[in-house]
Amino acid sequence: MSDPQLTARSLETLLGQWRGTGSQYQELADRVRLLVLDGRIPIGTRLPAERDLAGRLGLSRTTVAAAYRQLREGRFVDSIRGSGSVARLPGPALALPTGGGDGMLDFTKAALPAATALPAAARAAAEELPHFLPDSGYDPVGLPHLRAAIAARYTERGLPTDPDQVLVTVGAQQAIALIARTFLGRGDRALVEMPTYPHATEALRLAGARLVPITVTPPEEGPHALGTEDDGWDADAIEQTIRRANPALAYLIPDFHNPTGASMSPATRERVLAAAAAQGTIVVADETTGDLDIDRRGEHLPMPVYAERAAGGAPVLLIGSASKSLWGGLRIGWIRADRPLVQRLIAAKPSTDLGTPMIEQLVVARMLPQIPEIVEERRTQLREGRDTVRRLIASTFPDWTMPTQHGGLAAWVGIGAPVSSALALAARNHGLLIAAGPRFGLDGAFERSLRIPITYSVEETERAFAALKRAWAVAANEPAPYYDAAALPNVV
Repeated sequence: MSDPQLTARSLETLLGQWRGTGSQYQELADRVRLLVLDGRIPIGTRLPAERDLAGRLGLSRTTVAAAYRQLREGRFVDSIRGSGSVARLPGPALALPTGGGDGMLDFTKAALPAATALPAAARAAAEELPHFLPDSGYDPVGLPHLRAAIAARYTERGLPTDPDQVLVTVGAQQAIALIARTFLGRGDRALVEMPTYPHATEALRLAGARLVPITVTPPEEGPHALGTEDDGWDADAIEQTIRRANPALAYLIPDFHNPTGASMSPATRERVLAAAAAQGTIVVADETTGDLDIDRRGEHLPMPVYAERAAGGAPVLLIGSASKSLWGGLRIGWIRADRPLVQRLIAAKPSTDLGTPMIEQLVVARMLPQIPEIVEERRTQLREGRDTVRRLIASTFPDWTMPTQHGGLAAWVGIGAPVSSALALAARNHGLLIAAGPRFGLDGAFERSLRIPITYSVEETERAFAALKRAWAVAANEPAPYYDAAALPNVV
């Protein structure tokens, strides 16, 4: 299989505003290096030929050759005669340390510790397990009583649901990938928000989709109510995009959007669903963060309820998960949809998965009835985390901006300068792993933004801001130094 090829035009888009006041070959090399380290130029990708890139950027070939030479000397590029220049990372691909290893604090994960109810539920599930041992253990659909519990929760929220409308998956990520593989063909368009959860866009791309972005810009200040359209989504633009692009599928995070924390108003939901119905677009609503309400306290109805109000009634698939509200170690997710859609998903699931872990299903089934108490516990934790981040931004980085945050797991912070990647890289030298803004966008966007989790303790968050303060002195004023680093870690 040949290496993936990056065209000169694509690289120009990724580079963005890379020119500064220094030598152009050095600035070009620095920018390409950041793109490799940030994962936006995948390892093994062939870079454009020197002549092609020079023509595209309006540079001399000598300048581009000097930049490539700089990258080779830093071991970020291998140049092989007849094969071109291939992106790589210096040294072996080592696993990066997590928050507890080698003193590193891992803020790439916006996730809470386990709910206090989990140990008792796990013990009870272990005692319950022998009842299921006479069976094969292969469970591609989900335990009946777990699906019944999930269906009951939807019914309580105003969406009547039967257990056969629920398919249990190995986490929400498998649900996204399964939906993409089932309902998208190669070359189909998929509507996605920008910024958004990066592993969702990866799953859509792997299914062969061409991504069509719409922008989410959360309100900077003031109350955010579900009854207003000042919610961060431009409904007019979304309607026009759906009509123009005619996407086969739209992936949305309507409640406590990752990473911005915004929530879509009822009016916007109805307009988006009506536009989707008119074009035959399947709407996928990722509700994994929907329970993480800090102080909004407004009822958020499931998207299919709004679809019934919208003309045409667009097909809506809901994605839920135990990982965000209960614990990340519980790899249990689910899909709620109309029966014909669920049947298609069940038929497609065995190609990659023959069963969902039994013991984890038993744990989640025991915890779902305790969701009201668990949500109250999470509300307290997230409020403290949000208020701590807001306080530290005000005292440490008064020029940074933090949008209104009424729920979710992270703050989408404006840092005022296009240096998010450089800041994330410099922070590693000070013991902090954090995801740069472009990790949540396409083609290098969001260099002026940084996702900061609100899920850590006061002490950990203060440590993180101390590291960011030291890293900012490097990132904001000087080219980031070369790093002998492994691949950028995944984000959660």
